[in-house]
Amino acid sequence: MNGEKTRKNLPVIKTIKTRLRIYWDLIKSPQTALLLLTGLAGYISAGTTGISGGYIMGIAGSLFLAISGSTILNMYFDRDVDSQMPRTCWRPLPTGKISPREALLLGLVVSIIGIAWAAAIDWLFASIIFAGVFFDVVVYTLWLKRRTAWSIVWGGLAGGMPVLAGRSLALGHIDMIGLLLAAAILFWIPTHILTFNMRYFDDYNKASLPTFASVYGFQTTRVIIAISSIAAALVMIIASVGIGLTAGFLRLLIVLSSGLLLLALTSMFRPSERLNMGLFKYASLYMFGSMLMIVIEKL
Repeated sequence: MNGEKTRKNLPVIKTIKTRLRIYWDLIKSPQTALLLLTGLAGYISAGTTGISGGYIMGIAGSLFLAISGSTILNMYFDRDVDSQMPRTCWRPLPTGKISPREALLLGLVVSIIGIAWAAAIDWLFASIIFAGVFFDVVVYTLWLKRRTAWSIVWGGLAGGMPVLAGRSLALGHIDMIGLLLAAAILFWIPTHILTFNMRYFDDYNKASLPTFASVYGFQTTRVIIAISSIAAALVMIIASVGIGLTAGFLRLLIVLSSGLLLLALTSMFRPSERLNMGLFKYASLYMFGSMLMIVIEKL
C-alpha cells in the first residue's frame, strides 16, 4: 500500500523539482549570491556584537527574496530582447518553460514578501531595499535600459543598495562608510558590465540595446572601464580603512585592487577578447573577495 502511494507521489515530486529548477534559472543565482554577500558584509562591517544566527538568517532571507524577485521581474520585462540574443534565448521565458503571467506573479510575490520581511526587521532597512528594487526594475529596466547606455549608472545604484541596507540596519542610520561601500559597487559596475557588453556586442545590437561600445566605440569604453576600476579600487580601500580592516587584510585588498587596475589598463593599451573576458571574470572575483574579507575580519 505504501509502495503504491510512493509511486503515485513520484510524478508530483518530479513536477515540483522541475518547477524549482526553472525558478532557480530565473533568479540568476551567481548575481543574486554576490549581492546577498554584499548585504551581509554591510551588516557585519559595523562590528555589531551578539549577532544571533536567526537574526542573520532573517536578514539573508529578506535580501535573497527581494533581490530574486527583482531579477525575476527583469526577466519578465526583458523576455522579448532575451529571445533575440543567442546568449539569452535559452532562458525559461523565451523557451516557454514558464508563462509570462506566472513569471510576473512570481516576481511580484517574491519581491513583496522580501520587502515585507525586511520591514518586519527594520523600516530603514526595508526602505533601502525597496529603493534598490525600484531603481533596478522601474528606473533601469523599464525606463532607461532601451533608451540610453547610461542606464548602467542606475543599475549600479540598485546594485549598491544591499550593502548600504545591511550597514544601515546595523547602525540604525546611513553613514559615510555605507555610502562609500555602495559607491565602490557603483564604480565597479562598469568594469563588470561593459566588458560583458563588448564580449556580446553583436547580441546587444541584434536586440537594439544601446551600450557604451555601440554608442561611443570600444576604445572609449575601455577608457571608461579603466577609470571606473581605479575609482572602485580607491573607494573600496578607503571604505575598508574606515571599517578598520587590519594591515594584513588591507595589504591583500591592495594586491587584489592592483590586479584589477593592471588588467583594466592592459586591456586599454593592448586589447584582446581573451583579456576582456579575463577582466570580466576577475572583476566578479574582486568584489566577492573584498566583501568576503570584510566578513571574515569582523566575525
